[in-house]
Amino acid sequence: MTLHLQLEYLLAIIAGVVILVQPKLLNLIVAIYLIAIGVIGILGIHIY
Repeated sequence: MTLHLQLEYLLAIIAGVVILVQPKLLNLIVAIYLIAIGVIGILGIHIY
């Protein structure tokens, strides 16, 4: 579970920096994140 949390934090930091640099990408980043979380949840994939 630690690996999952560290990966999530790392992705959040990267996404935050990208949004600060290129704010128009916010919608795309949020959409990709939500789709990825939904697919992971439906398939029951565990990253730990």
